[in-house]
Formats: sequence, C-alpha cells, structure tokens
Amino acid sequence: MAKDKIAYVCSNCGQESPKWIGKCPSCGQWNTFKEFKVAADTARQTATQAAASAGRQLRRNHPMKLSDISSHDDPRIDMNDAELNRVLGGGLVPGSIVLLGGEPGIGKSTLSLQTMLHMPDKRILYISGEESAHQLKMRAERIPHQDNDNLLILCDNSLESIFEHIKEEQPELIIIDSIQTIATEDVESSAGSIAQVRECASALLRFAKTSGVPVILIGHITKEGTLAGPKILEHIVDTVIQFEGDQHYMYRILRSIKNRFGSTSELGIYEMQQTGLRQVSNPSELLLNQDHEGLSGIAITSAIEGVRPFLVETQALVSSAAYGTPQRSATGFDQRRLNMLLAVLEKRVGFKLMQKDVFLNIAGGLRVTDLATDLSVIAAVLSSNVDTPIETGWCMAGEVGLSGEVRPVNRIEQRIAEAEKLGFRHMILPRYNMQGFKADKYHIELHPVRKVEEALRALFG
Repeated sequence: MAKDKIAYVCSNCGQESPKWIGKCPSCGQWNTFKEFKVAADTARQTATQAAASAGRQLRRNHPMKLSDISSHDDPRIDMNDAELNRVLGGGLVPGSIVLLGGEPGIGKSTLSLQTMLHMPDKRILYISGEESAHQLKMRAERIPHQDNDNLLILCDNSLESIFEHIKEEQPELIIIDSIQTIATEDVESSAGSIAQVRECASALLRFAKTSGVPVILIGHITKEGTLAGPKILEHIVDTVIQFEGDQHYMYRILRSIKNRFGSTSELGIYEMQQTGLRQVSNPSELLLNQDHEGLSGIAITSAIEGVRPFLVETQALVSSAAYGTPQRSATGFDQRRLNMLLAVLEKRVGFKLMQKDVFLNIAGGLRVTDLATDLSVIAAVLSSNVDTPIETGWCMAGEVGLSGEVRPVNRIEQRIAEAEKLGFRHMILPRYNMQGFKADKYHIELHPVRKVEEALRALFG
C-alpha cells in the first residue's frame, strides 16, 4: 500500500512544495503555505473507477498530429435557459467542469435547481452538502415546473459515497452544492480546507474528463469577494461564472470570468421573484425608471456588456461639502474614473467642484464597465450641480479623454438601434463615429460632438 505523504500548498495560488516556505515563489505572498496529508493518488483511482463503472468509455490520450485532430466539437447540452446558455458560450460542453460562485443568499442554489427542473430529458444527480432533502423539496415547490423524475437528489458530504452513487445511478449531469462541503477520507482535515477542496475538485475533474459527464460545482465567496479555497480551483475548471447582485435589488447578473469554450464578455440578467429567477431578455426596459421627468442629476447612456446593448440610468448628486473635505462616492462605477472625469469637468469645462460632495449611482444595482458611460456621468453631475434636469428623450454614449475630447466608442449602430427601439428621440455620440454608416436610416436625431463643451451645450443650451 502506498505511503501517505505530507505536502505544502500555497492557499493563494496553489503552488505545491515538499517543505514549508515562508514566501511563495510563484505569487510572492508570505505565510500562505499550509500543510496537509494526502494518500497517494487514491482520489484519482476512485474517480477513474467511477467513470468506468458508469458505463462510459474512458478517454485515453495518445500523441496525435495537429492536422489529424478533428475541429468538430461535441454537441453542447441545452440548459433550457437562454441567459445561462449565452454565458456558457452556447450550452454546456460534455465532459466539462464548471464553477459557479456567488455571495451567500444571492441565488446560486435556486438558479441551479431551477435549471435542472427544466431539463426533464437528462438524468441529473443533484448532490447537496448544505441542505436536507426536505429543504430542497420546499424550494422546488416554489418554482413552477413540470414533474421531472430524472432529477435525483442526494444529500451527502463524503466523496467516496458520492462516487458509489454515481456508479449506481449513471447520471448524465452532476451538480455539487457546494464543493466546500465535500470531504474525502484520504485527507486528514475538515471539509472546506485547502487540502479537501483541492483533492475533491481534482477527483471530480478526473471523473468528468474520463467519463464525459459534465460537472457543475457551486463555490463559496470570501469576504474579499473571491472564490473560497485554493486558487488552483479556478485553474483546473473549464469555466468560472460569477453570480452577482445586491440582495436589496431584484436584479442578478451572471458573468463569465473564465471560459475555455466561449467568450468571457457575455453576461446574463435575471430578476429575483417569489417563484424563482426570471430571465430578463430586454434589460433596458427594467433598468430605466420612466418617472424621472423634471428631476435633475439623471442621464441615460447606451451601454454594451458582452454583445448586448442596453440603456442604463446614471444618477448623480452634487452638494456642498459639509465637513471641509469633499466626498467622492460611486456605486456601480469605477471610483478612480469618477475622480478623473470630475477633474476634466473642472479643468476643461470650468465648473468648480473642488468644494462639492459628488455621489454617483448606476440605477438597478448594476456595475457598468463600458467606457461609453463617461459622457452620461459628466452630464448627470453637471445637471445636479446646476439643478437643471435633462429633457426627456435624450440619451448619449461617448468616452471622455483627459483633454476634454469625446472619443469614439465601438458598435455605435447597436447602441443607436437600442435607443431608437425604446423611443428616444435624441442621442449624443462622438463625431468620429459618424463616419462609415448612414444616419438617415434611423428615426432618432443624432448629435455628433467632438468636445465635452459641445455635448453640454446640446443638452442645456
């Protein structure tokens, strides 16, 4: 029988060492190496046996010429969820392993269970290490669905026991909720430790790759907002998707952080309801508040996240600093970029904001990274500063440079089409973007500008 070995693993990046090291040579962090005891390759043998017993043909690797390798992909598994399919890159790839992370209570388990209930044609094994079968039944009753006898529920924390049930049931899809609650007998530490997460994830990866059965892992989030466990957990999986959103808002965003089979710029939007998560096919209509007529400090921007254009409401509040030192606060927008835009507004346009508090908010709980939001941020701040509302029916898109110029943005035609579809009559855009397409095919009046002063003059006269 193989002897157990002692290993030291960096909790930050997953670097392994035969002895303890003060500073990690890979990531440079101090005092991150943790000791764990692991049996020699037992988890790998267990995963291989489970794949063989599940009636799957093992995929054995051998050297091949690049020209002999087929570029044809296996047909993806339809999740019956347009938003989730988009984030995954068109569906779930057979034999892949996906890590779904999110804060507590954000809706990870609800999203997983809801998706599985709407896949009656697949034999699915849902393994829960956090909730009892009764709790899962109560949650499923709140979600509208048809009877699904192919969904099997297993409440277990032992990796060896899980593989035994996989041999018996031969599922076509496996969900682990969550990976931090699963433990193997080969590691002498509690569930959720670095060693346990590392070994359990490696065994499940081995099973997925040798059997072709896709595995979805649900992971916890630390207080810093990163996935709990060793960093190697994110390295070994094929796809990492993050479920984001404020618990005080109804909207949830599914964002891809890593995807070996698709783009990482895609996102899906859901609305949390009493009956589960509802897919939001047109987020612009939900993110815009139609009751802001006559209110200052509100500007509408046409943003793009992934391949989806949608209109976002930018809210700003400017007031006199009460304690001498002005405050700068941004929710859903980069704080440093807000400071830069305020400096441009003061230096290039001439508005003195040095002794003013500035608060910025992206409505709906979204976090926008599109640079085309710059123009609407400046417009909202100026609108609040002079207490003059922007007329209804105006929207804008443009990146602002340090010299006060309005720089061009990408995919301007999609932004214009989205604004026109929602009934906007005027749109401010960079002058350079007017080159190369015909403006007369749109029924919205376009106002090309080259500098910030021109945009503000068009808005406020």
